[in-house]
Amino acid sequence: METIIVQIGNSKGIILPSGILKKLKLSLKSPVNIMIEGEKIVIEQHPRAGWAEAFQRIAELGEDKLLIPDVFEDETFDDIPWDE
Repeated sequence: METIIVQIGNSKGIILPSGILKKLKLSLKSPVNIMIEGEKIVIEQHPRAGWAEAFQRIAELGEDKLLIPDVFEDETFDDIPWDE
């Protein structure tokens, strides 16, 4: 696929076809990583894009309970010198 570099204010940009954005599930203001690999510009989805919304939804559904207790019954902290 071929596109051109365009002026965007004082910067430059490229136009990404909507088909590519749809296939990658990207929209306006989607976080992406841009890097240079050799002679190529690589644009990829941010690895944790959408996580905040997903965790919020999990919490709203009450699905964010601990699977194991955070302190086990046989755990003691008596031997730790807390005042040092």
